[in-house]
Amino acid sequence: MKKATTTVGKKSGSTGGDSPSQLIDARIEELGDWRGETLARVRNLIKQADPEVVEEWKWRGVPVWYHAGMICTGETYKDKVKMTFAQGASLEDPSGLFNSSLEGNTRRAIDFHEGDKIDEGALKVLIRAAVALNMS
Repeated sequence: MKKATTTVGKKSGSTGGDSPSQLIDARIEELGDWRGETLARVRNLIKQADPEVVEEWKWRGVPVWYHAGMICTGETYKDKVKMTFAQGASLEDPSGLFNSSLEGNTRRAIDFHEGDKIDEGALKVLIRAAVALNMS
């Protein structure tokens, strides 16, 4: 897959050849608020749940995580951080984490708003389930 090479923010030493991981780091730093903290926590949980995850930078500034296919994205908006699971409609969600994009036939999302508590254990289970689905 082709990697985007657009830089974000003003990070000293940034070049057009930054890796997706560096671009995600820069985005977290650029946000500088609860959204950056939330994106960093979500990213850390994804890496804990799947140490083999591959990070990409798509669509002019969206972190995307892959393992045998797309797992999820990490979009940031003014009022939320949205984790969209590419095959979310096919995943079991016994903890009820999905709270957005519930009407679609394919994707499901989790919107995190300022002050929301992240159920880390349940989120890791969901990430692992998405990887397992991709590998099946």
